[in-house]
Amino acid sequence: MQELLEEVQKGNKEARDCMVQSNMGLVWSIVRRFANRGYELEDLFQVGSIGLMKAIDKFDLSFDVKFSTYAVPMITGEVKRFLRDDGMIKVSRSLKENGAKVKQAREKLQASLGREPTLQEISDETGFPREEIVMALEANGEVESIYKTYSPTDGKEACLADRLPQEKDSHEVLLNHMLLEQLLAELSEMERKLIELRYFGDKTQVQVAKELGISQVQVSRLEKRILLQMRSQV
Repeated sequence: MQELLEEVQKGNKEARDCMVQSNMGLVWSIVRRFANRGYELEDLFQVGSIGLMKAIDKFDLSFDVKFSTYAVPMITGEVKRFLRDDGMIKVSRSLKENGAKVKQAREKLQASLGREPTLQEISDETGFPREEIVMALEANGEVESIYKTYSPTDGKEACLADRLPQEKDSHEVLLNHMLLEQLLAELSEMERKLIELRYFGDKTQVQVAKELGISQVQVSRLEKRILLQMRSQV
């Protein structure tokens, strides 16, 4: 595998094709997790294969992880983006019915509680597991309802998605760190400093503008362009 990756980085097309073929099983193992989403597994496999090829092209031999460990989040992310961007158009009748019940329960709880209900409260009201509630809302074109912000009693904006249990995987944290480093390395010195000040130094756009010697409007435009550029590469 190491030798193949070295050849790929030298531009060897045959080595790249061999890497793709050698990891077809990995793509299938990930794609099967997304069964029963309204899409043929063959279609999702094609999408996952794109993620695999991106992983092959972007993998750095200096990374202290196996290629498969690096490739898993890349393949998974590609499939998730497809499902998200496609809008979950193919929705089963049961999911539609569940979505309607969840929406009704949510509105009822909002009226009685005077605030946004938690996923657990909606689960108690409907009898659906929390995972099914999220899936029903997404499948019925209500993704925005999960991420719609509201202000609870402490005045801090929050959303239903914030209430989903978050499990941090050490491999995923490491990979995210490596990907971030790689993306930052591709920026110019000023662009990198802007992102570091904004997202690691917790600086406002006005403060960043003062440090970089440019206007706040320029900072805002640069920030948007840089983030779009970084998102397009993951």
